Amino acid sequence: MSLNAVNEVDVRGVRIGAPKNPLTLIAGPCVIESLDLCRAVCAEVDRIAKEIGIGFIFKASFDKANRTSGSSFRGQGLAQGLEVLAAIKSEFCVPVLTDVHETWQCKPVAEVCDVLQIPAFLCRQTDLLLAAAETGRTVNVKKGQFLAPWDMKNIVDKIVGTGNTNLLLTERGVTFGYNTLVVDMTGLPQLRDFGYPVVFDGTHSVQRPGAGAGGATSGGQREYIPHLTRAAVAVGIDALFLEVHPDPEKGLSDAATMLPLAELPALLQQAVAIDAIVRSN
Repeated sequence: MSLNAVNEVDVRGVRIGAPKNPLTLIAGPCVIESLDLCRAVCAEVDRIAKEIGIGFIFKASFDKANRTSGSSFRGQGLAQGLEVLAAIKSEFCVPVLTDVHETWQCKPVAEVCDVLQIPAFLCRQTDLLLAAAETGRTVNVKKGQFLAPWDMKNIVDKIVGTGNTNLLLTERGVTFGYNTLVVDMTGLPQLRDFGYPVVFDGTHSVQRPGAGAGGATSGGQREYIPHLTRAAVAVGIDALFLEVHPDPEKGLSDAATMLPLAELPALLQQAVAIDAIVRSN
């Protein structure tokens, strides 16, 4: 199949959008555990991305406000989290992305971060969408697990109505019964029909919400990350979102779904090869 043209989004020189731009990687640990962890992950992913020849945006959350249990680790908080992200951005000269959960967070986050991400559970929160868009930064909206692809049209209209067309749309699976997500691959071209780059989240798509630790955490099936990733790239996407960690089982958030960092090079090589075939059409 071929990729239809979409609006190009430029994130500090990383150009996202088909058909002329290759696959972009958005990757990093789920949550900011420490500066040392973020530095180690960013250094390795940046090296891998450069070797393969793709753009890279570093991702980590200063707060995970939607943890299953109130006692779970949430992150470093806004002030310390932004200090870490600013350090990563300065040291490695890469764009950085983080989540925002409340309207008042958008302005300070935009002073540091290049991409503001709207979590899936909050994708219909109008005030949050508008506040993020009005910063002028790129906004990455994760499609809610409860939405059909065509339901994203109103979300797109809310954001571009502010005059900000720096928009990314991310597929991360849809709720299927209890504690299960599935990915409808036909939704990817439907999202691209809105005219903006589409991202596939290969790690959250294998989540099993509330299915870990007796219901206190989300479980997951990370063994299916490569399968879903290859399939999504074959359908046609503009960027790939992967949460990675040197030792996922010891991760403080989404331990069941982060991809081991050591497995990233082989998966990316496969993804890039598939992407080249799709774009050659």
